Amino acid sequence: MSNKITEAHRHFMIYKPYGYLSQFINNGQKQNSKKLLGELFNFPVGIMAIGRLDEKSEGLLLLTTDGKTSNHICSGNIEKEYYVQVDGNITEDALTKLVNGVQIGFDGKKYLTNPCRAFKITKVPDFPERSKRIRDKRHGPTSWVSITLTEGKFRQVRKMTSAVGFPTLRLIRVRVGNIRLNKLQAGDVAELGKII
Repeated sequence: MSNKITEAHRHFMIYKPYGYLSQFINNGQKQNSKKLLGELFNFPVGIMAIGRLDEKSEGLLLLTTDGKTSNHICSGNIEKEYYVQVDGNITEDALTKLVNGVQIGFDGKKYLTNPCRAFKITKVPDFPERSKRIRDKRHGPTSWVSITLTEGKFRQVRKMTSAVGFPTLRLIRVRVGNIRLNKLQAGDVAELGKII
């Protein structure tokens, strides 16, 4: 019988702010001036982000010390929902294209996205101000869309909205599986009892 005591894994949710990388250490000289997640909270040793949000994206990011949990969420059919502010007043035709799948570039090749859920959000969501301002109304209208995916290619949502003629201005992940961003503010961290 082993005398080794195994510590329980720990899980967190964070509202990743705009301008932060989804990592804890710099991976090269170009990133020396970048903001990292470890600056927001004193996370336990061995913590990892489950998936990523790019530097310009915000919202729900799950963190864990358990590699199996991370792998399950990244490789499974777990839904991820995004609220996306796009340039222009998005049309029903563009939404239909998003729902059915659009062709985007990935790794130098063309990729057809899987069917997803997408609809226009009629009421502007109540999110905290972003640290870097988004252009104002003088530059034309914007609209908000909910997009729910089970896949996650590099910058997929941004590429999808661009492919249908409505480039992304602001992207916020609001849900992963049953876990929602709720009322967290940018930079807030909450510890979770479990993730799945």
